[in-house]
Amino acid sequence: MLDWNPDDPDTVKVHYDVSGWSLDQRAELSEALAEAALAHVWEADEVVVPDELEADVDALFERLEELLGPFAIALPADEEGVEFGLDEWPSADRQTLTQALIEGEIPHRWDGTTVSVAAEAEAAVDTLLDEIEQGTLVLTGATAPAAPEGALSDLFTAADRLAKDPEDTTGRDDLRELFTTLDRAVPPYGMSTGTWAGVVDSSAALVELVDDDSTSASDVIGAAQDLRSKVRQHV
Repeated sequence: MLDWNPDDPDTVKVHYDVSGWSLDQRAELSEALAEAALAHVWEADEVVVPDELEADVDALFERLEELLGPFAIALPADEEGVEFGLDEWPSADRQTLTQALIEGEIPHRWDGTTVSVAAEAEAAVDTLLDEIEQGTLVLTGATAPAAPEGALSDLFTAADRLAKDPEDTTGRDDLRELFTTLDRAVPPYGMSTGTWAGVVDSSAALVELVDDDSTSASDVIGAAQDLRSKVRQHV
């Protein structure tokens, strides 16, 4: 990791505002920065990195956007915006509005049950509020598939069978069938998206090996053991 002193007044720093990110998304970001050995510090809702790492961090943010996004765009603290008091709205409707604002890339800021949005987006937000009240709003993210119930347990069982016998027909068939239902961006409850993506990637590698007649038994066993080890602690 680059050795740098963020308190050095001569150090050129780049700030990334992630105030609109959820706690889970920030945790994913911290984990990704650490895994990539990218020097950084947190300053309130900002991640600060040395100037020479800007390109690498930009690339990391792009990868996280594909994996975790879209991300909320925060309305700057010094921008008043237009306020909408939604204290009488049920929590589920406020969550729906938040998702709609994120998908619409509308800068916003919540203060309790009051949301402030960029002034130029007032008309668009009025429309969103009407659609939510009428029950006609359709969100892209709302149609995303959920991780199958018991996916981790079923993956472990299939991987365990193949680790013991690479020709096990049940293990092969179960793995193929289950893999078609997995989405890298939709983890089971309680698992981080990054960890789940690694599990899905290992599943894909194992499926590719069992579908290749030229693959050696030892390669299948090794890939099955790798998948089994990744899911063992979660079942």
